[in-house]
Amino acid sequence: MARLQGKTAIITGAAAGIGAATARAFAREGAALVLTDIDGAAVEAFASELSAAGVKAIGIAHDVRDEGQWQVVIDRTLASFGRPDILVNNAGIGPSKPLLETSLADFRPVTAINLDAVFLGCRFAVEAMQSTETSPRQSSASIINLSSILGLVGMATTAAYSANKGGVRLLTKTIALEAAAKKWDIRVNSVHPGFTWTPMVQESVKRIAGQTGGAAEDTRAGIAGLHPLGRMGEPHEIAAAILFLASDEASFMTGSEVTVDGGYTAI
Repeated sequence: MARLQGKTAIITGAAAGIGAATARAFAREGAALVLTDIDGAAVEAFASELSAAGVKAIGIAHDVRDEGQWQVVIDRTLASFGRPDILVNNAGIGPSKPLLETSLADFRPVTAINLDAVFLGCRFAVEAMQSTETSPRQSSASIINLSSILGLVGMATTAAYSANKGGVRLLTKTIALEAAAKKWDIRVNSVHPGFTWTPMVQESVKRIAGQTGGAAEDTRAGIAGLHPLGRMGEPHEIAAAILFLASDEASFMTGSEVTVDGGYTAI
């Protein structure tokens, strides 16, 4: 269980949900972890918990929309563990609103977090991953960008979310091709989860139930039923795919999209 031994990983949105599950999976495989989240207290507490268990981990309060804060994250990574080997662009939000109730002021904050921040993460990470200040890299670096099934197919009332998750898909492929052409030895792939039982989806279930006047459990069952497997995903199931892409087992994969959706997009 040492697929990431000697590697350093940055994970955004790491305090809960898929980010936290990914951090735990990476920790089991020997990675040093730089965990970031808008909730600084929560991510620092999580990093302390992992450190107490013998994991090399630091937590950093991080607004992924802020270019200056990305530089802080990179600087802390270099100072604590050296050159990063892995970036997981996981931070995101999932609003839902009918088109005619969505203003440009509603649309732009979603873009800032779900797409602009992924660009910033890739931009800063690629530069740091190419650093020659440390010994030559033993295997390729890996960037994993979290998209969504709604980056592959549409859904009513998700204009901002779907547009940006689709953008993540193509941004990933573009950077992957550039990295390959320039011999940067960096692989870039995207993961497209189905509805996964995370705090973000839990809040969405509550909101939808409140809007429709139905029971939250019925709303949850309805969303689960959209997947041929008849249930939502669990964070650790998405983390397993992210771990694979981060590891050398995926050494021939770049520009790929890995769908973990219980059959949702197979219909």
